[in-house]
Parts: sequence; structure tokens; C-alpha cells
Amino acid sequence: MTITLSDSAASHVRKFIDRRGKGVGLRLAVKTSGCSGLAYALEFADDAIPDDLSFESKGVTVFVDPKSLTFLDGTELDFVREGLNEGFKFNNPNVKDKCGCGESFKV
Repeated sequence: MTITLSDSAASHVRKFIDRRGKGVGLRLAVKTSGCSGLAYALEFADDAIPDDLSFESKGVTVFVDPKSLTFLDGTELDFVREGLNEGFKFNNPNVKDKCGCGESFKV
């Protein structure tokens, strides 16, 4: 089981944590939401939670709770710029369908 970051995502996360002046990594999870059932939850982690699993990718620690890992195993987190928009993109091999608005998915 693994979670990875692209070079672009790792660079963005490291820079943001440096600007914040605190943080130990990135916390990734899924929550029940949207018309397809699941949505990604992403936040900067200031500390580790005891039950979380951690993955090291390109100098960034990614924390994932065990329940979410079932849905996220094999995911690569990318950071993309498209025109004037930029943001994280989840390349998740477990996704079977996405809603029309792109906010939720199902496995």
C-alpha cells in the first residue's frame, strides 16, 4: 500500500510548509460527500495522529487514516496548472466513476 506525490506536488507542499513556518506533512483522507459518494479531504498536518499510516514521498510525509487508505491505495497526488487555474489532482487507480461536477467519486 502506498501514496505518492509527483515532483510538482512535493515541491508545492514543501514550499507551503516552509511559508507556514510549521507542519510535519500532508494529511489525505476521504469523506462521504457529493453525488458519487466520496470526496477527497486534504490538509496540512501539524502533528501525527497515532492511528495514521505515514508514507514518505520526495521529502514529504503523507498521513492517511486506515479507513481512507482502502480507497486511496496507489494514488499519486499531483499539482497542476491549467491556464489561470492551479490545484491538486488525484490520480487514483481505484476510482470507478466520477460525478459530473468533479467533486466526488466512487470506487
